[in-house]
Amino acid sequence: MTVPPEDRTRCDVCRVPAHVPAGRRRPPRRAARTAALVTLLLLLAGGAATGCGGRATTHHKPGTTHEQASGNAGTLLDAQDGGGHHLREVPAHGAPEVKLASRPDSEDGWNLQLAVSNFRFTPDSTGGAALPGAGHAHLELDGRKLARVYGPWYHLPAAQVPEGTHTLTVRLYADDHTAWAVAGKPVEAAVQLTAGPPGQAAHSHPAPAPTGSPAPPQAADRTVTVTVRDGKVLPAPGRTEVKRGERVALRVTSDRADTLHVHGYDKELALPAGQEATLVLTADRTGLFEVETHESALVLTQLLVR
Repeated sequence: MTVPPEDRTRCDVCRVPAHVPAGRRRPPRRAARTAALVTLLLLLAGGAATGCGGRATTHHKPGTTHEQASGNAGTLLDAQDGGGHHLREVPAHGAPEVKLASRPDSEDGWNLQLAVSNFRFTPDSTGGAALPGAGHAHLELDGRKLARVYGPWYHLPAAQVPEGTHTLTVRLYADDHTAWAVAGKPVEAAVQLTAGPPGQAAHSHPAPAPTGSPAPPQAADRTVTVTVRDGKVLPAPGRTEVKRGERVALRVTSDRADTLHVHGYDKELALPAGQEATLVLTADRTGLFEVETHESALVLTQLLVR
């Protein structure tokens, strides 16, 4: 093959004249540019699929609280549950429902079953907007939150339940932590648990439905009846003297949701708005103990145990 005279001084690779200085020669870049373009497209595609931090999240909008997160399901009410979460009102037809069943575990505590209707547990989207029929549940013992539940089954250890009879409540919440509600009342269910001394078998039974005239507490030596209305305690707080070993029934009706607390005994009881609630305890410690409400910080009475 005869090489044209004008090509005899060119590089065999890029046909750059041999006399051109090395700094001015331009090597082939088409393959390198193609590879770089492919790499860039792959990175962009991967970013679109996974987001900046991997799996997409559903946190509420910046500048809003969980209770104010976007979501047009139902109507956000000013009313709150005992834990300070706003209620999200939905029509009764098709509203979430829950039933709570418990049975003693063969080794420890209780196994709880949350049977839900018109509702699904969505642990992956907690903190997001309120979507119809979705969310999680809260588990409360005598008005005190024990756990957040993300499925139909939960094991409650005996160590979390003090000796005595208690009310265990489960309540349904939306992903934005508002409580689903119907007719101004949270969607919830309750059972009663009876815990004996350590090593003794546990018991459970359905919580009695609230009635207009509850039966008097059983096996109570003294009964203290108190009403809280408009921030005032009726009758005026005083001292209730009891003998050590006596059982005392505290019957309280509050016009707003609150929590009853007996200092020194660490006994608590949820006070539903407008409904009478009763806490029965054995006065097995001597001294002066205040009975008060958590939210309104009102002293209801003082137990003087001799």
